[in-house]
Amino acid sequence: MDFAALSHVPRLLIEADLTPLQGTRFQPTGFPDLGAAEYDAPDGHHRMLLVESAQSMANRLETVCWDQAEDDWVPPLRGLPLVRVLDEKGKPLTNSVLEAHRTNSPYIIETKDSPVVQSLQAEVIGDGGVVDTRKLAAWLFRHDTNAVLHGVFFAKQTLAGGRLRLPRALSAFIEAEDVHVAQSGGVKNDRVDPSGSTREGFGNVPFHREEYVARRMTAYFNLDLAQIRSFGLSGLAEDFLVAFALFKIRRFLRDGLRLRTACDLRCTALRVTQPEGWQVPELDELEALLPELIRKLAAEGTFGDDGGFTVTYRKR
Repeated sequence: MDFAALSHVPRLLIEADLTPLQGTRFQPTGFPDLGAAEYDAPDGHHRMLLVESAQSMANRLETVCWDQAEDDWVPPLRGLPLVRVLDEKGKPLTNSVLEAHRTNSPYIIETKDSPVVQSLQAEVIGDGGVVDTRKLAAWLFRHDTNAVLHGVFFAKQTLAGGRLRLPRALSAFIEAEDVHVAQSGGVKNDRVDPSGSTREGFGNVPFHREEYVARRMTAYFNLDLAQIRSFGLSGLAEDFLVAFALFKIRRFLRDGLRLRTACDLRCTALRVTQPEGWQVPELDELEALLPELIRKLAAEGTFGDDGGFTVTYRKR
């Protein structure tokens, strides 16, 4: 993999063309009190649609890295540090990869005598003053590597007054262009008592449904290389973060495009728009490279010896 070609580029920008796996209709993400996010294109001539938001895409890029059956990273990422959370009986409860706010999960931060909070106070915050982003990035890389790419915001007064944060280095979203609503609907039938009380779940219940068709659908990925370089990590660590991000993108486009029951997509083309001419490595190349990089990082002591923290969540 040619890391040198990215050494002076501020952003790695990637686009993927998507289309419904079957048929022409798809269902976008919905927002409370808003529904689907439709908006006018800049030229004002057609309608656009946000199919998947940046915050949702961050979670999806993490999900494809996790083996639910083994409760561990997928094989190419085994050995990568994370924060595991156990319940009071010592059984696995959750972890920082699956939690929406990563290391800032309340199951990690709000538990009594959290070792994560203690470590942050000792190794990152110290006596206060200006928050050192480099220290935070190095701490996260050592204990919860995934969060360096997807960002974290410790919105807790006792952690530097809520100023401890790292922006996303990898962001993504999906847009559809020239969209039209495909109206449909149905009825939930009650074969025993069609006139029963619908409030209690009985009776026939008609419903409407809105799906969409589009002329074009595109997934956009932005890897902030300048931000990664600003962390002051080793060259090996920087190379790993780039390979890790590309693995997430490739894996998502292969395995993670069933966004909803009525939104099952496939990738028809992948291209790099910056730097021009650069090619995204194939997934098998990344799967072969990542274990080697993880072994080297562990050998040089960049990762913690324990593979990350284990926290026991106790209700206060």
